[in-house]
Amino acid sequence: MIKKLLLSVIVFSILGIFSCKSEFEKTRQEGSAEERLALARKYLEAEQCYKAQTLFESVIGAYRGTQEQEGIYFDYAQSMYCQGSYLKSSHYFRDFSSTYPNSKLREEANYMVAYSFYKMSPEYKLDQTYTSKAIDEFQLFINTHPSSERVSECNKLIDECRVKLEKKAYAEGQLYYDLKNYEAATVSFQNLLKDYPESPNAEKVRYLIAKASYQWASKSILSKQKERFEAANDYAQVFLARHSSSEYTNQVKDILEDSTIKLKEINE
Repeated sequence: MIKKLLLSVIVFSILGIFSCKSEFEKTRQEGSAEERLALARKYLEAEQCYKAQTLFESVIGAYRGTQEQEGIYFDYAQSMYCQGSYLKSSHYFRDFSSTYPNSKLREEANYMVAYSFYKMSPEYKLDQTYTSKAIDEFQLFINTHPSSERVSECNKLIDECRVKLEKKAYAEGQLYYDLKNYEAATVSFQNLLKDYPESPNAEKVRYLIAKASYQWASKSILSKQKERFEAANDYAQVFLARHSSSEYTNQVKDILEDSTIKLKEINE
């Protein structure tokens, strides 16, 4: 009898819990626009992002054409960012900026467009489309708001993104080299130096260019060897002129000597 009574109490307690609507559900379903908006901002401040987004979505239409709509739309974009929906947040912040070009929040919205792409930038080994997009958007912010306090931060983040792109470019060149695709390795490393002339890896990259071009020439058909050994010779000389005391100096001297001998044999 006691067990049945306890079971009944537990069942009715559970039913009571599920029958009581949460503050979120009650406000979402029964609250006025003002109540939903107030709770949405409360949730956003507390970083209860999904609830905030849901309530903002439910009130945007009610405030269309009013002065309050501007702030609501900005907060709605913030709720997307808060959730980690960075592609959506970049879209809504950009839309906010174009919809309210005179808003005092426009500068922050433009920054958040760029920062949303920055947040989507993956580790350097993966596709860097969003990294490049972040650089473009930060630069656009700097051009649009040259006196902003955010400019120095944007420059710092651009540098960080460029380091990631450089590491990606270096890894691609190294991969080509490891796969013995010496032509692609040479081109890839040359492009790296064009894009990042101040690279801290410039010394090793020039060494790998000389080495890859020499390997490419060595494996080429006879009719192509002359021009390719000449190229290897040139790359070796460039390296030695720039890095005379490098740890790679002796290896590059060997490349220069061998390519010179090969050219003499070809020309005889």
